[in-house]
Amino acid sequence: MDITKILNANRVKLTMTAKNKEEVIQELTEVLYDDGVIVSKEEFIRDVWLREAEGSTGFENHIAIPHGKSSAVKQTTLAIGRTCGDIPWETLDGSQVRCIILFAVRLEDQNTTHIRLLSQVASALADDEVIARLLSETNPDNIIRLFSQYAETDLC
Repeated sequence: MDITKILNANRVKLTMTAKNKEEVIQELTEVLYDDGVIVSKEEFIRDVWLREAEGSTGFENHIAIPHGKSSAVKQTTLAIGRTCGDIPWETLDGSQVRCIILFAVRLEDQNTTHIRLLSQVASALADDEVIARLLSETNPDNIIRLFSQYAETDLC
């Protein structure tokens, strides 16, 4: 999957001000709303919290991958954010979260595009170099290229 077709620099925020999980989800939802890919912030946030209630979306190595499958989503996409400080989040390794990859999924894509996208992101996150760059990169375009290049390498 060509991640550059669903992710752009407007959806990457590397200086988030959020101090907790709720603020993270609100701030990244605002990013998606401002870029025109969701039609209702309230509905989307509700659907993200419904998914969180099923089990934490904390990954490991300071990464969380929350997602909302919602009729409020016009285009399946991602928003990537990085906080200035650690955010308490239930993660597989007990680490605090600093990088959040929020999936916004159209209901029509929940069993197709969403699964491929989640698989691609999870594969990239298995690479320690990818994690290190996600936590330090200052250019949103380089973050996108990181996932894009990894996907190309992964397909060979």
